[in-house]
Amino acid sequence: MAQPAWQDPVPLALGTAPVPAYGSGSLADLLPTLAAGQGVEGLTAAIPELTPADRNCVFLIDGLGWEQIKAHPDEAPFLHSLLPTSRGGTGRPITAGFPSTTATSLASVGTGLPPGAHGLPGYTVRDPETGALMNQLRWRPWTEPKVWQPYPTVFQLADAAGVRTAQVSSPDFEHTPLTKIALSGGSFLGRLSGEERMDVSAQRLAAGDRSLVYTYYSEVDGKGHRFGVDSDAWRGQLMYVDGLAQRLAEQLPPRSALYITADHGMIDIPFDEQSRIDFDEDWELRAGVALLGGEGRARHVYAVPGAQGDVLAVWREVLGEQFWVASRDEAVAAGWFGPVIDERVYGRIGDVVAAAHDDVVITASVNEPNESAMVGMHGSLTPVEQLVPLLEVRS
Repeated sequence: MAQPAWQDPVPLALGTAPVPAYGSGSLADLLPTLAAGQGVEGLTAAIPELTPADRNCVFLIDGLGWEQIKAHPDEAPFLHSLLPTSRGGTGRPITAGFPSTTATSLASVGTGLPPGAHGLPGYTVRDPETGALMNQLRWRPWTEPKVWQPYPTVFQLADAAGVRTAQVSSPDFEHTPLTKIALSGGSFLGRLSGEERMDVSAQRLAAGDRSLVYTYYSEVDGKGHRFGVDSDAWRGQLMYVDGLAQRLAEQLPPRSALYITADHGMIDIPFDEQSRIDFDEDWELRAGVALLGGEGRARHVYAVPGAQGDVLAVWREVLGEQFWVASRDEAVAAGWFGPVIDERVYGRIGDVVAAAHDDVVITASVNEPNESAMVGMHGSLTPVEQLVPLLEVRS
């Protein structure tokens, strides 16, 4: 029932925000589960529905969430046919983690740790050492990778345990800091075309008695950002990647398991003032804010010293019916970033964290012109962004 106009808006209760399934069914739990099943010590099989295999391959399709596959049986007939196999045959998805964005999710995949531990808790976050915003996808400004993320990757642990490990991706990613801190260990094999990546992944899978192979495709996400998930360009990419997945599945060597997953889903946001709130043009939201981090649907807000309480109150009053708006301590206590927050990570999280509930974003037209112009968005805790597939093919 609608509230009378004279009543103050009631902010969304933080307890209504879905919390990622850290420790039992999130992206951070996938590689530890697979590697533990291959005999790598020190790792836990946290996703109990998965059955061990000698050879494991993970194909991560950037931006292809669970709900997108469900909604497009005609464009993705192979992937859609695998929905009942997800999460060990339960037909259920897993969760990305918060925020549901590429840098955070790839770090969770590769390290087997939630964001509060690996320390990449957003698209851009404040570096407590310098006070500057750090873009963790593009790694700007330069920050020493092993200081920013000191934990070993699951690939490194598996390689040290005698598992043949390999990453098959675009050559452009071989030497990036994000690859070094999240996806390194064993061999990196750069291949330009999707078909080459599928073929090489199958070959590397067969190269070891125990093998762990990761491969990646980015353009579903790219077309979604530029044109939206309701566009012909996006559907064309979905059709293409559906063929890639089938190509890889048909080449699996014996004793193999292929897992097809994603780093997040995506939602199209209309270009109107109600759906796109421009921080750079909103004096009320800017008051007391020193830095705006994160991205449109998952904002880290850093207040000037002493203004944290006021900023939280204003953001909750202005946005609280459309966003879950939490203080840093409230977001941490709610488990948004995982069960434990490393001391070095705590100050990277915003004084205020705002996660979109409705189909709305907080843009920054002056400081983030490219990001603000995107059609497709992601980052928050909603099912369309959080739920990702864990489709399975065995040989």
